[in-house]
Amino acid sequence: MDILASLTPIFKPGSVAVIGASTAPGKLGHDILANLKNGGFPGALYPINPKADEILGLKVYKSIGDTPAVPDLAVVVIPARIVAATLEQCAAKGVKAAIVITGGFAEAGPDGERLQDELAQVIRQTGMRVIGPNCQGVNMPHELMCASWPLITTRGRIAFASQSGTVGAAFLDMAAAEHLGVSGFVSLGNRVDVDEAEVLMYFNQDPHTQVIALYLEGVKRASYFLDALREAEKPVVILKAGRTLQGSRAAESHTKSMAGTDAIYEALFRKYRVHRADTLEELFDFAKALAYLPKPKGRKLMISTSSGGAAILAIDEAEKHGLLVPEPNPILKERLREMLPAHCAVGNPVDLTGDAISAPDLYKQVMDKTREEYDTQVVIFGDPIPGASQQVTPGASELVVYLGGAEVEREERRKFYEAGIPVYPTPERGIAALAQFFRFDPRPAPAPGRPPVAVPEGLQLVPPPEAAAMISKAGIPAAAAPLALEPEQAVELARGFGYPVAMKIASPQLAHKSDMGGVYLGLENDEEVRQAYQEIIEATRLYEHWVTVHGVSISPMAKPGGLEVILGVITDPQYGPTLMFGLGGVNTEIYKDVAFCILPAEDAELEDLMTRIKGYRLLTGYRGQPPRDTKALLAAMKALAIFAGKHPELDQIELNPLLLYEKGLFAVDVRIFARG
Repeated sequence: MDILASLTPIFKPGSVAVIGASTAPGKLGHDILANLKNGGFPGALYPINPKADEILGLKVYKSIGDTPAVPDLAVVVIPARIVAATLEQCAAKGVKAAIVITGGFAEAGPDGERLQDELAQVIRQTGMRVIGPNCQGVNMPHELMCASWPLITTRGRIAFASQSGTVGAAFLDMAAAEHLGVSGFVSLGNRVDVDEAEVLMYFNQDPHTQVIALYLEGVKRASYFLDALREAEKPVVILKAGRTLQGSRAAESHTKSMAGTDAIYEALFRKYRVHRADTLEELFDFAKALAYLPKPKGRKLMISTSSGGAAILAIDEAEKHGLLVPEPNPILKERLREMLPAHCAVGNPVDLTGDAISAPDLYKQVMDKTREEYDTQVVIFGDPIPGASQQVTPGASELVVYLGGAEVEREERRKFYEAGIPVYPTPERGIAALAQFFRFDPRPAPAPGRPPVAVPEGLQLVPPPEAAAMISKAGIPAAAAPLALEPEQAVELARGFGYPVAMKIASPQLAHKSDMGGVYLGLENDEEVRQAYQEIIEATRLYEHWVTVHGVSISPMAKPGGLEVILGVITDPQYGPTLMFGLGGVNTEIYKDVAFCILPAEDAELEDLMTRIKGYRLLTGYRGQPPRDTKALLAAMKALAIFAGKHPELDQIELNPLLLYEKGLFAVDVRIFARG
């Protein structure tokens, strides 16, 4: 608390001296003094300028020693070479704190570093608390104290601290444009004294602040910073620059502090539940949502819109963040149909079409009718809709998106802002901001019962023996997969192949058999085959209401040492077949290291397809592993492309895993989907 008390003269000064106050509008020494005066600062203002008598109607003093009383805070806007000596004079006068706007210190090279060292020595000797140097100052609207620029007097709920003055100004511009303001703004500059950790601690106990937002390039004192994050009780949103190697080098040059390894920051942000933003827009969006929206009770969204396209964008973003957009129950859907015009699409979203322009109250009717079943109302005004601001309720769990409304939109936005209701310019930005309330919650587990991976609706899974035979005939070596209908038949087929063998469930409804315990590998003898058969059949009984079992396929085990890749074809209804290649095996859907190529394709395109996956180095030989037979892989790609061209009735072809050896390849599992 002593540290926080020492910051009071900066954030809540009773009086301020502006050292370097200027008579010329446009100069910082003039504009900062003007902002303090015009912003309504209630305490005494002491302009310091040895060559002037009066500025902005205020008496001017030749030096800090001439002021009639001791100022709490000195704002310093003078050449860098005399800043240290001036702060010594301030300390002798009894001034407790200073904001050094002046640049030309450590950011400016060796001479500047020397000046900053002198400044640091004065601070150590005097105990003064200093923001800066090379900063944009401090603005505390609730205290009517704007020792910064631009002048923002709107009192908000977000405190923002920045290691970049320009980024800070951009954030303030966004807050000013939406009439949200800030609870405080601090430009940290070179952080010769006060740093991000102390500012975070201060605003954590500030009664006017609900959310703390930070722009960081590096952290000065890691242990203090961790303490501040650990103790933070309010949401913290951070935009950490310098994520790339080149970016981190630029950050080190800019702030003269280590930018740190990005993966480490990612880990500590998750540990301390920091809402990490990737862009300046996200920094503002996330902070705005956490400060001005109530926390939803759950993830269920109801979308009301006048734009079907905007609603689709919202649904895509919701799924990306684990938010739910379920259909209304049948009774609720019928009630909606009864009250809405017949041509309005009723579901989730509810598309009010252009009728919303002349009847904006349709939004409120839908929200009132669906509020009990859904946790958040997502309201998308996708047209020039007059009266939009009257359809929502301040403080309610409603996310407002307004786009495409031109002059009407600008007028309605102003009314939203005056009511303290945040508005988002696109569905994606709004949904991503709303998702911050659930960022650290575990995602809901999938509903039990139905098989987790089934054959897509409208398609038929070609039986395994037939699928393997088709691919082998196309010129790609594939494991045969005859079916056994009872244990002894399975044993007979296994003996024919020779041990070891693999066994897999055969069902037209199951594409990925391992998800329900339907795959056994490396079976070495008759007894293991009999046991595996019984266990596979037993496992299917959990899903007997949804699947039909045609038997169990038996295949020879492939020789070890192959790299698991996936090769396939997806047929787009508009653009035709597309070849897919990537790392394969059971983790394909988790890693999603795949690339695509439109067919037909030249050899150069297929070779490029191989190189576009992240795991390409595994094909060329990595950390002592042998290089793989990319010539055989290229031949398999060409063969599969030709096969797909000859069979337009096939919708999807998947060889996974396709084992790629030093010499040759072998398709262990083949799945082919035909259109029904």
